[in-house]
Amino acid sequence: MFQKNVSLKAYNTFGIDVIAEKFAEVSSADSLASLLSVNKDVIILSGGSNILLTKDLSRPVVLINNKGIKIIEKTGDHVLVRAEAGENWHEFVMWCLKKDFGGLENLSLIPGNVGTSPMQNIGAYGVEIKDRFVSLEAMEIKTGKILSFSKEQCAFGYRESIFKNELKGQYVILSVTFKLSVKNHAIVDGYGAIKEQLRKDGVKNPTIQNISDAVIKIRQSKLPDPKDIGNSGSFFKNPVISEEHFKQIQSDFPDMPFYRISEELVKVPAGWLVETSGFKGKRYGDAGVHKKQALVLVNYDKATGSEVLEVARKIQNTVKTNFNIALEMEVNIL
Repeated sequence: MFQKNVSLKAYNTFGIDVIAEKFAEVSSADSLASLLSVNKDVIILSGGSNILLTKDLSRPVVLINNKGIKIIEKTGDHVLVRAEAGENWHEFVMWCLKKDFGGLENLSLIPGNVGTSPMQNIGAYGVEIKDRFVSLEAMEIKTGKILSFSKEQCAFGYRESIFKNELKGQYVILSVTFKLSVKNHAIVDGYGAIKEQLRKDGVKNPTIQNISDAVIKIRQSKLPDPKDIGNSGSFFKNPVISEEHFKQIQSDFPDMPFYRISEELVKVPAGWLVETSGFKGKRYGDAGVHKKQALVLVNYDKATGSEVLEVARKIQNTVKTNFNIALEMEVNIL
């Protein structure tokens, strides 16, 4: 069932060329259960969009590639849609739009697969997975049992879930079910970038398709396509700091963008911190920071994962020195 000494370059969006000593691709729960029955200590790969590979892997690597989208239930106002973990996320969003199912349009063009979307509670432009999430099915690696997890059980937070914390490495997500609108769609266009793009497009009363089109244009203008330049999208989380800390920084940088979470907490854009620290567009060999978006670390050609990680550490150290903020990586390091 396992292939030997397989390059993972095609299976991670950074395009890092490391070798998996053992590699298998599974397309069903039964084949996954069969594999896990004799191999417990595995590394699970899905879309490869949220990992940085820094070395060859001696542990068996399993690629989840199960496909399928199914309408579970439809009422007058909403529909429940279940997508298998191996479905490409953006293609799934496009499928929903073709059906005129609303709720995921703000998450257009996010790289990765459906199965990884709840792990880090992906989000963009005012919408997160948890806002549309109903449940997921996951297989416990230790026992092979398939369990269902509700939204509450997933313990979603900002780019967080129970699968990145307490249950990290214990389950393989098989499918995710979403609750989407079929009419009277709630349009989420509060972000300035979306408003500006809609204005450019001459759209005054946006549909869910208009929102998706706007998000795609914004992302394409700011973010490199992993097919052209290796990257994993946003590399760092936007830090949340105290009001007191925020005011200290704001006194030196009055134009600093921010988002107030509460009277005590403020979210600061990580990209602004990286850019203000002088890293935007910086290149160190084949590793570097994208010229249009400081939040995106890139592999221009043949960078190793360790070289990309070295750039990330350099950024973290400088931001800590300049702003006394500890940037947290959004990407998983292997």
